[in-house]
This record gives sequence, structure tokens and C-alpha cells, in this order.
Amino acid sequence: MYIKQIFSKRPRTKLDQLVGAAITFCRCFHAEQIRPEDNGLPIVHHSKYVCELPANHRFPMGKFPRVLHFLLKDQVITDKQVWVPEIASQHLLSGVHTDEYLDNFINGKINEQEQRRTGFPWSEGIVRRCRYETGGTVLAAEIALQRGLACSTAGGTHHAFPSYGSGFCLLNDLAVAAKYLTGKSPLKRKVLIVDLDVHQGDGTAFIFKEESCVFTFSVHCGKNFPLRKQQSDLDVSVEDGMEDKEYLSTVEAHLPWLLDTFRPDLVLYDAGVDPHWEDELGRLRLTDQGLYQRDLYVMKSVVTRGVPVATVIGGGYSRDIDKLAIRHSIVHRAATQVWRECGM
Repeated sequence: MYIKQIFSKRPRTKLDQLVGAAITFCRCFHAEQIRPEDNGLPIVHHSKYVCELPANHRFPMGKFPRVLHFLLKDQVITDKQVWVPEIASQHLLSGVHTDEYLDNFINGKINEQEQRRTGFPWSEGIVRRCRYETGGTVLAAEIALQRGLACSTAGGTHHAFPSYGSGFCLLNDLAVAAKYLTGKSPLKRKVLIVDLDVHQGDGTAFIFKEESCVFTFSVHCGKNFPLRKQQSDLDVSVEDGMEDKEYLSTVEAHLPWLLDTFRPDLVLYDAGVDPHWEDELGRLRLTDQGLYQRDLYVMKSVVTRGVPVATVIGGGYSRDIDKLAIRHSIVHRAATQVWRECGM
């Protein structure tokens, strides 16, 4: 098990905290509208998180609006809590992705082989949805820095590399957000990416392999996609069939130590639901309750240390879109509990 030697050698001073707060206060939100009057958990969503796909396509595109639908229907949130992101600019994306790839992707110059690798046929709609999704993750991270906790209803496209997409991931939203926020701070803000999707965040690991201010932590099923793994700063490979108790114990064995040693200024949490026992691409055996306890544990561990956290929904695959959307809403339900219990 390899861990990058990038931990802080000095404690954060009160001055550091005050300067960090001033930086946070002065920044601009990547939002089409701002709702500072609402005191509830911020939820980031855009109606353009979706696009048309060919009939019977395997990717469950319809889940994104249904996540918001069920949060509102079940009165977990109100519409006043919803923040709407701007589309991610090409300049913002270029912090992670190469100019050549962005030009090809945005302008439809992606060949058939590249389309097969991503699993998506190219369209203007897929470009637009990926850019709004990435904008949503950036906005959630910005809000979290001010409010302590924020959740997007999309995001977690961790298989995208700087120069190509892969595995239903075309732009790496987590990497774009981390790169933007670390580069924006003169104190070199530190970001911890906690990736609990069932698949290794190989693109994210590759992007930040030489960057000391971003730490990538991935717990994933070792025999699952991608076949060729990259080297995260901390990889924990688990066996097929792992259930709730053992999985949570695995997370508990590593997360507190990472938080207390790396001492991040922000956590980006990929709360993939594909470790669920019913997931079509998973191989693990977590239940709904197991996912809820996992998400609750991660967010409480972060928030109680005074560290902001932004969440994305990550992977989840089922032909029953409503059942899948409710499963994806687990992280927002757990976040709502954390928000209330911690008096945020």
C-alpha cells in the first residue's frame, strides 16, 4: 500500500484559518442564481444534467432529475435549497484536460474508437450535460467552503483522464473542482478526494499523482473495472461480496487517520451507490442501510473536524430508474441529518 508523503509538517494556525475564511468570503460562485436567504442544506442541481441517449442505452441518464424529484417529494428538502450551476467554461476545464481533447470533445471530433471507450455516442447534448455536471461539482465545492456542506445531484466522473474519456466519464468533475480550488488559494488549499464508488477513480489518481496538495483515497472492488488500475495516494482494494459491516470497518480504519494527518481544507466525497447488492455493475453486497451508515459516517467524520465537504453521487446502475434515484438520494438524506445534528 503506497501513500504519497505530502502531509503537513506544521499545525494550522489561527491566522491560517482567518486568511482562509477571508479568501472563501471573497470568491465568486459559479452559480446562475444564489439563495443566501435559505438556511437549509444546499443542493446543487441543473435540469441540463441530462441529455438524449439511444434507446436501451445502458447508462441510466434519467436518474438525475429523479433524484431531485424524490428529495422534494419526500420533503427531505424544499426548492429554496436548490442552487443552479453555470456551465463549466472551457478555461475552467483546461485546468485538468488538454486543449486538444477539449477542442475535439466540444466540437464533435471524437472518433468511433474513442466513443466506444467512453460508452457514449457524441452529441451536443452530451457535451452540454457534462459541462453542467462539472459546473455543479465546482459550485458544490464553493458553497461547502462557505457553508460547511453541500451536495450535487450528479458528478463523480472519475474515469476521465486529461486527454481522453473512459467508462461513462467524459470530463473529470472531481479533478476540475479540486484543481480550481487549490489553484485559487494563495495558501495552496489542500483537498482530500474520498472515492467510495465501487470502481477505482483511476483518472483522478492519474491526474493528481504528482500533486502534493490533492490526496486521492479510493476504496473499490479490486476485480472490477478498470482492469488496469492507476495508483491513488491510498488505494484499498476489497474482495467481491463484501457486506455492510466489513465495508464500513474498512472505511473507519483509514478515514480518521487521513483527516487528522493530511488535514485537508476541503473534502470531495464521491458517494457512489454501485457497491449496493442490486447494482448491475457492482459485485459488492451493501444494503440501503449500509450506504446510509457509510455516508453518515464519512460526512460526520469530516464536518465534526471543522472541514468542509462537498458530495457527488458517483456510479449506480439499474434499469429501474426510480429505485436507483432513491438509492442515489441516500447521501442527500444522510447529509440532511448531519446538517441538522451539527447545527449548520
